[in-house]
Amino acid sequence: MKGLVFSIKRYSVHDGPGIRVTVFMKGCPLSCWWCHNPEGISPEPEEVVEIKRIGAKKFSVKKVAGEYYEPDDIVRLLERDRIFIERSGGGVTFSGGEPMMQPDFLIETLKKCSREGFHTAIDTSGFFPSELIGKVLPYTSIFLFDLKHMDPGKHEKFTGVTNALILENLRLLLNSDAEILLRIPVIPGINDDEQHLSELRNYIDKFNTGRIKMINLLPYHKTGASKYRKFNREDRMKDCKPPSPERMKELKKFFSTTGLKVKIGG
Repeated sequence: MKGLVFSIKRYSVHDGPGIRVTVFMKGCPLSCWWCHNPEGISPEPEEVVEIKRIGAKKFSVKKVAGEYYEPDDIVRLLERDRIFIERSGGGVTFSGGEPMMQPDFLIETLKKCSREGFHTAIDTSGFFPSELIGKVLPYTSIFLFDLKHMDPGKHEKFTGVTNALILENLRLLLNSDAEILLRIPVIPGINDDEQHLSELRNYIDKFNTGRIKMINLLPYHKTGASKYRKFNREDRMKDCKPPSPERMKELKKFFSTTGLKVKIGG
């Protein structure tokens, strides 16, 4: 059994607790305007041409985004960093893309990682068949769950899908024994207006069952802009500016009234 991965990041400190290995899996059912990993959207390997420069010389290099791994390959990578992972309270995070798009590989890898004593996390958009929750839950230490917009129409406009299934899956997790880090991207002009923020906070107040351990506010950034040129995709956020540090502090205070710990960044 193999899974398609477009990147593996070691020593990550932004994808769950402690020092982690983050496995970025190919394929995503969403197409968010602000996506900073556009190479993760397609479920197939993609060839990309990168322009390299040495002094005044410029040349192109062909690369393939997407490489197949077996579950044991992931475990071997974790073993290399076990001392750092264990001392920091870290583990492995499956991100993407949307890791739930490769459920067989994901489940088998989660089983093997759990069996070897590694803390496991799934970073998810929430858009996946609900029956998968019961299959991954026994082997997942924590879910990093993205909540992008409460309005179904705007959610569909800016991500390509409505939020009905996402909210249903979040409610199912809230009523399970899952631990959840709720991740809210802060996208100026899209989901940062006062009305929407109040709806989002009210939703958290109403439905939180104690399973949400923290809110992560993720400010929009420009680090993925160059990737859109490489993958010949339209950058629909080219005129958007990241929120200021002052604005993020305001939002941290705003969401702190939920009684939950709020952190700026992952």
